Amino acid sequence: MANEPARALRKRMTPQEVKLWVRLRELRDLGFHFRRQSPILSYIVDFECRRMKLILEVDGGQHGGDRTLQRDVERDQQLKRAGYRVLRFWNNQIDLEMEGVIETILSVLEAQGPTRLATSKARCEPPSPGGEG
Repeated sequence: MANEPARALRKRMTPQEVKLWVRLRELRDLGFHFRRQSPILSYIVDFECRRMKLILEVDGGQHGGDRTLQRDVERDQQLKRAGYRVLRFWNNQIDLEMEGVIETILSVLEAQGPTRLATSKARCEPPSPGGEG
C-alpha cells in the first residue's frame, strides 16, 4: 500500500522539505492546499496541490547523476501525461532563495486559475453605489 511508505517519508523529511512545507502551509490562506509525500500513480511526490494539479519536488545532490536525472525525466513525463505540472527545486534554492521559490510557485498557481480568496472576496464585496453590482 502506497500510504505506508508515504507515512514513513513524512517522518523523515529533509531540512529543505521541512522549510518548504512550512511556507506551503501559509498558502492555505490563498486557497492552495498542499499535501506532503503524496502518492500519485506509482510514485510518492514531495508536495502536491491536487486541485491545481501541481507537484513540487525538492532535489538534493543525489539527483544530479545521469541515471537519476534520466529517471526523474521519465517520472516527470508520466506525471505530465496524467495532467500534472512538475516544478523541481534544488536544496540550495530552498536554503538561499526561498522567496524566489515561493514567488515561482505562486506565479504558476495563479496562472492556472483564481484563488479561493479572490473568489470569496469578490462575492463579499458590497454592491457598487447606485445599486449595480
